[in-house]
Amino acid sequence: MIQKTAEILNVSEPLAENLIYTVIALVLIFLLKPITAQIICRKINDEKRRYRVRKTLTHVYTVMLLVVLGTIWFPSMASLGTFFGLASAGLAVALHDGIANIAGFFFIEARKPFQVGDRIEIGKVYGDVIDIRLFQFSIVEVGNWVDADQSTGRIIHIPNSIALKEPLANSHIGFEYIWNEIPVLITFESDWKKAKQLLMEIGKRNAEHLSQSAQTQIRRSARKYLIVAGKLTPTVYTTVKDSGVMLTIRYLVDPRQRRGTEQEIWEDILDAFAREPNIDLAYNTTRFYSTRESPETVVAKESTT
Repeated sequence: MIQKTAEILNVSEPLAENLIYTVIALVLIFLLKPITAQIICRKINDEKRRYRVRKTLTHVYTVMLLVVLGTIWFPSMASLGTFFGLASAGLAVALHDGIANIAGFFFIEARKPFQVGDRIEIGKVYGDVIDIRLFQFSIVEVGNWVDADQSTGRIIHIPNSIALKEPLANSHIGFEYIWNEIPVLITFESDWKKAKQLLMEIGKRNAEHLSQSAQTQIRRSARKYLIVAGKLTPTVYTTVKDSGVMLTIRYLVDPRQRRGTEQEIWEDILDAFAREPNIDLAYNTTRFYSTRESPETVVAKESTT
C-alpha cells in the first residue's frame, strides 16, 4: 500500500508512509471526538456544563493530534519538549498576533476573568459571553443604541489578546448583582418626607429579597477578593436640585433584570404619587415676574419649556 501510494503521488516511500499515517490519525481523531462528546453529554442536563465538556474535549483531542503528528513527522527528536520548543519558536516569529491570542486564551482559561454566560465590558464593548475559542471569544452585544441592558442581537468576536491589554469589568465576579439607582424629582412644594417614605416602601417591596442572597455571595467571594459589603438593603437618598428635591432609590438587581425592575418600580411610584395630592413630580419650568402699578403687587406666571 505504501509503495503504491508513493507511485501514485510520485514521492518517496518514507514520505508516503508519513502521509498515510497522518490521514489515519486525522480520521480517527475527527471520528472519536463527536462520538465521545455525544456519549458524555448525553448524561449531562445542564447546558453550561455540557458546553464546557465539549470545549474540554476539543482541547484534549487537539493536543493529542499535535502529539501524534509530531511523532509521525519528527521521529528523530529526542523528546516531545524539543518538538514543542522548536514549533513555538517558529510560530512566535511568523504568527505574532496568533501567539498573543493563544496566550490570551490560556490566561482566560487559567485566571478565569470571565466565563461563558458572564456579562462583561471590555474596551468599548459590553455584552454576554457566549463562546471562548483558541484565538477569540464571542459576546452578544448589550446596550449601544438599545436602552438599558438589553441585547442588540449582534454577535461580536474579540481577539483573546484583548483580555491581556484592556480593562475588563465583569458583572458576575464577586457577586451576581449590581447597584442600580432610580432618581425621582419632586417639586419643592411637595411633601418630600412622605414621598421618601413611599419610595422606601416601594424599594423594599421590589428588591429587598435580593439582599440576603447577595450577602451570602459576598461572604463566599471575600475568601478571594477584598470586598466590603456595606449596606445591601434598598435605600433612598435625598438631594436638592435646581428644579426640586431629588429622591434617589438605590437597590441591588441582577444585571439582566435591570430594565424590568425599573419598569415595575416606576409603575409603583406613579400609582403611589397619584394617590397623594401633596406630592407632584417636578419638571423644568420658566417663571416670569411682572409688576402692576405698585411694586407690592406681583403677578407670577408659569410656562413649561
